Amino acid sequence: MTGGAGFIGSHLCRRLLAGGDEVICADNLFTGSKANIRGLLSEPGFEFIRHDITAPLYVEVDRIYNLACPASPIHYQHNPIKTMKTSFLGTMNMLGLARRVNARMLQASTSEVYGDPDDRHHPQRESYWGNVNPVGPRSCYDEGKRAAETLCFDYHRRNGVDVKVMRIFNTYGPNMSRDDGRVVSNFIVQALGGGDITVYGDGSQTRSFCYVDDLVDGMVRLMESGDGFIGPCNIGNPSEFTMIELAEKVIALSGSKSKITFGPLPQDDPKQRRPDISLAKKMLGWEPKIGLGEGLVKTIEYFRNQVI
Repeated sequence: MTGGAGFIGSHLCRRLLAGGDEVICADNLFTGSKANIRGLLSEPGFEFIRHDITAPLYVEVDRIYNLACPASPIHYQHNPIKTMKTSFLGTMNMLGLARRVNARMLQASTSEVYGDPDDRHHPQRESYWGNVNPVGPRSCYDEGKRAAETLCFDYHRRNGVDVKVMRIFNTYGPNMSRDDGRVVSNFIVQALGGGDITVYGDGSQTRSFCYVDDLVDGMVRLMESGDGFIGPCNIGNPSEFTMIELAEKVIALSGSKSKITFGPLPQDDPKQRRPDISLAKKMLGWEPKIGLGEGLVKTIEYFRNQVI
């Protein structure tokens, strides 16, 4: 697994180990952290390799989960060229590995491939080609992931590589970094610290939030799905909330007295985002089980136990 020490990757490592799998976790620790996998380092079926997938990786495996890439705007815009290289060269290296060892590979793509969808394409279905600015500050991630999907399908068509493509929508839960710039962690850290909660724009923009355990379950189901199903497949929670609603929930559930303040909306920030998960329901028998309230309680407790 690449990106295995990251937020989602660390939860996937635990899930696979609990199922009896042996796991090789490769991560360059740019946004991942050894703290996320500290409890796994002594497990007999777990191996950690510090590695950047823009260079080839030589291991013997039968499943490859390619999760490596900064996923929050603060991190992926920090070095946009490296972000593009990770998505393109890194995915190409992992597809090359899959071809050499005859492994199945799951590509962790993103809802960002849809860009800023208009009302006609809301909620987003996998058939939507997206509305992405190819030259904006977010495009290193959006276009990098789009290119990675293209590579997956071309390696499958031309070389017979067994691939699965998953489009991940906003995900939250324990092991999120407190400074990763994602809206859920931002709001919780601000609320627990007693500061004002900063909402960008007027707060009417929407997102759909999937708890990490649900996301990982969908990821494993897609990896083990039938040979004829490649994807792309949306995995996310279709319940949609405005940023104001999210901020109010965080304040209420954390017991904070924080006030909501407003800042300018970042360039190319999507106005709405919600997955159509009909395909995941049909092909994987998957839908999320954990609602936003329950998931926020678990996430707030995690951050409450960290140094704020």
